[in-house]
Amino acid sequence: MARGHQKIQSQQKNAEKKAAAAKGAKSPQEKEKEAMAALKATCVVCKAQMVDLKGYRTHFEAKHPKAPLPPELAAPAP
Repeated sequence: MARGHQKIQSQQKNAEKKAAAAKGAKSPQEKEKEAMAALKATCVVCKAQMVDLKGYRTHFEAKHPKAPLPPELAAPAP
């Protein structure tokens, strides 16, 4: 257990860490909004949401191999 000056230093260091963490902290609602804004594509078969078309193509080929490719994936991948 820390005593005296070491204890005070530790408390100050922890207070600085908490202040720095609270300064840039976001609410769960803000984090959810940002995450939802990043989702660009939705699978037409299972309604899973993907960040980009490359991931969507990979998902579609792996999970739905018998289903025809949707029009947005029919074009060659960039």
